Amino acid sequence: MLKVITFSVTAGRDAPVGLVGESCPPHADPIAAQTASTAAEIRTSTSGANALPSDKDEQAGRLQYCSAVPPVDELLDATVLICTYNRAHLLGETLDSLRATRTSLRWDVIVVDNNSADGTREAVTSRIAEFPVRLRYLFEPRQGKSNALNTGLEATDAAIVVFTDDDVRVGEGWLEASCRPMLDDPTIDYTGGPVLPIWERPRPSWLDSTRSDLWGTLAILDYGPDRFVFEERRRVPLGANMAVRRQLIDRIGGFDPSLGRNGNSLLGQEQAEFFCRSRIVGARGVYVPQASLQHHVPARRLTREYFLRWWYWKGVSKARLEQRHPVTEMGIDLSRVPTIARVPRFMVGSAVRDLGGIVLAALTANRVEAMRRAAMLCYFAGYVMGVRSAPAPPSRSVSPKSSVA
Repeated sequence: MLKVITFSVTAGRDAPVGLVGESCPPHADPIAAQTASTAAEIRTSTSGANALPSDKDEQAGRLQYCSAVPPVDELLDATVLICTYNRAHLLGETLDSLRATRTSLRWDVIVVDNNSADGTREAVTSRIAEFPVRLRYLFEPRQGKSNALNTGLEATDAAIVVFTDDDVRVGEGWLEASCRPMLDDPTIDYTGGPVLPIWERPRPSWLDSTRSDLWGTLAILDYGPDRFVFEERRRVPLGANMAVRRQLIDRIGGFDPSLGRNGNSLLGQEQAEFFCRSRIVGARGVYVPQASLQHHVPARRLTREYFLRWWYWKGVSKARLEQRHPVTEMGIDLSRVPTIARVPRFMVGSAVRDLGGIVLAALTANRVEAMRRAAMLCYFAGYVMGVRSAPAPPSRSVSPKSSVA
């Protein structure tokens, strides 16, 4: 049996959030399981809305939040949602940059601590008293970024949820630029903007300067200076910089717990899976160049070893994603293409060409091309492993998630 944990608000917006547990069959849709009727509910108790979660609370798997400002009675325009894991120092810099936000929007910030072992809680709670808007801390004991994202979604009913990471710096106009298109145009369901690098050390010589697909390894994105509709170019935003209308989230559900970072693993594609479902319902997103932020790129990620490992796990993640959604963003239905051992035949051909490309790049001392080809081979190896280890496809791929009561 698969143990599925969900969260629900137990007594209104400013009551503690309770931990809810339920068992479901091992092949059940994990998103559907998160919205199933609950079998048990454990209500937390605190001495007040501002009480901080204790170590005992965390060990018991309890989730609470703290707030130093009065409850917000009116609907918020936006909630900035940050999920974090063992990045207390960088998280503090992210929150400090958010403090300088200039906007007329009604907004707040939620930080979901995904079972960190460093000073994450203190990094948040030490800033609450002087933060210009409500700042909340939630503790999610189950490892996995998708779990943390879904916990944050349960804790807000803001009209727009703005997603970012725990290692970014935003400008004073970032929040306004991210939300304004949706507030002005009801046909826009989500937005995304550029994610630009803050290098901890200089870019290595084997990473090209043209911002090719390899730059995705570092969560960097720049589609240029012009606004466009994501669906028209078959693009999606990065999870570090995207804003989504709450109505869309309520319609298609949250994030798939079988995808996304989990501890130190590099499993991903939770955002890609989310936008697969958004395409199914005809959602429309817009790239907003003005909604840019900066993303910290640590030195440990600027190594060949990290790049190759990242691309291997992207292959694993992509295979899992395509078990759910065989129609790719390019419109190719993978359930109808010829395969070799469940792997699309065209991918096998590409891998053979990449192998030859590595040899040619080595002979010509083309380090950039050699790295690109090696990354594609690692992606292929990961994809094969993902196909071999993937469970049977679930019976349902789209499960709407109920909104917060």
